[in-house]
Amino acid sequence: MSIVPPILRLLRPADWVKNVFVLPALVFSFPRMVQDGSDVMAAAWATAAAVLGFCATASGFYAINDALDAESDRQHPVKCRRPIASGAVSVRTGLILGVLLPPAAIAVAFGLNTGLGWILLAYGFLQVLYNLGLKRCHGLDVMALAGGFTLRAAAGAAAIDRPISVWLLLEVFFLTLFLAFIKRQCDLQTAKKSGAQEWKSPAGYHDEHELDWGTGLAGGLAVVVFVMYATSGHARQVLGPGAEALVFLTPFVISALLRFHRRAREGASDSPLAALLEDRIMALSAGSFVLGLAVLLVVPDLRQALDGLLMTSPE
Repeated sequence: MSIVPPILRLLRPADWVKNVFVLPALVFSFPRMVQDGSDVMAAAWATAAAVLGFCATASGFYAINDALDAESDRQHPVKCRRPIASGAVSVRTGLILGVLLPPAAIAVAFGLNTGLGWILLAYGFLQVLYNLGLKRCHGLDVMALAGGFTLRAAAGAAAIDRPISVWLLLEVFFLTLFLAFIKRQCDLQTAKKSGAQEWKSPAGYHDEHELDWGTGLAGGLAVVVFVMYATSGHARQVLGPGAEALVFLTPFVISALLRFHRRAREGASDSPLAALLEDRIMALSAGSFVLGLAVLLVVPDLRQALDGLLMTSPE
């Protein structure tokens, strides 16, 4: 039995790690901010506020989603353990939390940064549409989820008053589209292996080959966009000479995507946090990517040295 109180489990604190997609704007802007003498700490606090805003807003909609899907969740071998589906928290309580948390977070966001407030409001509107029907629309459901994460990336840029990179938005969209297909794959495999014949995918994902195709398409595009960004003039403008060295991190990206797909086919948890804690290769791939990225960002001399070795296209 979980030692986490049911009301806290309803807010899904383990899923707050998904708000890491707010951070890329700050991370990739770091070298330029240092070069320009910008206040990095102020930018970090603004980014933290954006993360908290998305945590509160997303938790509110998690509560609403669980309240509306309680009957369906009771038919699924894993989702039946959710606080509302299991009866640990009432539907009324879930709806109250869902109604209160998002507006409060959005109001605070507008007080801190108008751009952040509008993006958080757009995210809230998208979640309303998702709960009203998009989550039952085949194809649109996964794109709506990916769109929500893309808004997180845009919010990170707005919070620190930096232009929003189209490369960043594309990378986040395709990567989280991959994760959305992974979630559908996990749900399907778990239901099949446990013999939960009464459970049906709300959006009609009943063919595992179709989901394999979706994850392959989204994952492949995520890798392609990452490589294209690393070799673009935009990367050199943001990170400086030697930005092309980012391509050396591509194997870690591919490894992580492959592990996620394998876990989905095995019916394991679709939670990124669970994957990092349970899968050593996944943790090694993610850790190596983060370490390599950090070294490239904070050691300009290394980028300069690599710039002398790598053939680059003329700017």
